[in-house]
Amino acid sequence: MTTLFKDSLSVINVGLAGFAEDIAAAGGACVALEWQPPAQGDRDAAWALATIFNHSQVEEANALAFGRFASAQPVLVDVAPARDAIPGMAGGRRIILHAGPPIAWPKMCGPMQGAILGAAVLEGWASSMEAAARLVETGSIELEPCHHHGTVGPMAGIVSPSMPLWVVENKAHGNRAYSNFNEGLGKVLRFGANGAEVIDRLRWIASDLAPALRATLARTGGIELMPLMAQALNMGDEVHNRNAAATSLFFKRIAPAMFETNVARDAAAKALAFIAGNDHFFLNLSMAACKAMLDSAADVPGSSMVVAMARNGVNFGIRLAGTGTQWFEAPANPIDGLYFPGYSLADAAPDLGDSAITETAGVGGFAMAAAPAIVKFVGGTSTDAMHHSLRMRAITLGTLASFTLPSLDFAAAAAGIDARKVVDSGILPVINSGIAHRQAGVGQIGAGVTYAPMACFAAAVKTLARQIGASAT
Repeated sequence: MTTLFKDSLSVINVGLAGFAEDIAAAGGACVALEWQPPAQGDRDAAWALATIFNHSQVEEANALAFGRFASAQPVLVDVAPARDAIPGMAGGRRIILHAGPPIAWPKMCGPMQGAILGAAVLEGWASSMEAAARLVETGSIELEPCHHHGTVGPMAGIVSPSMPLWVVENKAHGNRAYSNFNEGLGKVLRFGANGAEVIDRLRWIASDLAPALRATLARTGGIELMPLMAQALNMGDEVHNRNAAATSLFFKRIAPAMFETNVARDAAAKALAFIAGNDHFFLNLSMAACKAMLDSAADVPGSSMVVAMARNGVNFGIRLAGTGTQWFEAPANPIDGLYFPGYSLADAAPDLGDSAITETAGVGGFAMAAAPAIVKFVGGTSTDAMHHSLRMRAITLGTLASFTLPSLDFAAAAAGIDARKVVDSGILPVINSGIAHRQAGVGQIGAGVTYAPMACFAAAVKTLARQIGASAT
């Protein structure tokens, strides 16, 4: 004890920073360890985590799920109306798909309600928005999540039977995924706008743009999407909120082929001009590719790998590979970002859309280091963008060798979110996203960065632990 009091004091402080400051003020050396209880203090989640951390069944399941995901080969194979592409929309069924986990009509945010009404008018089920609202309120139109049908859509995520879809097939595993077409910026359905100009544009997409692209695909054959996405990452995109390079690469791939088809020259020129005028056009292809990759990893009993993250403007939901189709939900977080002039956080809807499927697959916010210019759109600095990509390595099962980040010496992007690691570390998946006005039809009012809520992952870990415990008895 005498020796102890004569030596210099060296302390590792775990807890309040004030303790470390007092020791330093007294002349001692102190290293402050940043630590917080798992699951932000949720004791039940912490205990559940302890029972499945380094558990052999979970580790084996995760290796299988991640292996399927990493070996996926998403290929754009077709363009087809939703009623023809998606089995659950066939047979004249009056159904509209929406973004995020399930939600009842009265609880939906303004942009999603507005978009659903617009889709009902588009389909000819109603002649006015008021008539469409009556159909929805009486249950004459079914509403289900896109994810329940192998589909993803940005923002409101609306898909109705006549809408053309991108059809992406995972050639490694045979599963398919779908996404709608990107309408461009301004007054668009995905932000809840449903006026005549919106409906007319959607009809032109179905009647002219989609057939032109389908004919082009027949000429080119399937287009592999992972190489295109990988090249775009090396050109400054992160293929979620920045798709300028990816759209240009896709345009370069299809433009010559379109003029070699029987598509009328004027129609081809208009279709290509529409694509060239929308840097976000590739976003929906990126989402479908990520969905096809992740769906091949679903339904692996015991796996803690996250295979979906989605938001409906009210709640944020995740799915695990090991817990089937169950959603784990929590209130969606607001988005911290840059707002267009005249708007602020008070005008914004909570986080909205299926586009977080990109982060779930290791791009988007996880690959922000590849796209330093994105900070001009979502806020922060290029250093922040690199830190986001580096932090995500602490909560993932591995990396994707195909997706490299130039500013990190071409390190592979972190991918395969492990719900256990999120709960243990307190590090939340980062998402960069557009910001929708809370009222239908106003449109995008900014963009920024947000995080998935911890409560989703805590609930998922508890459920997985119960399943693992039940299988062991």
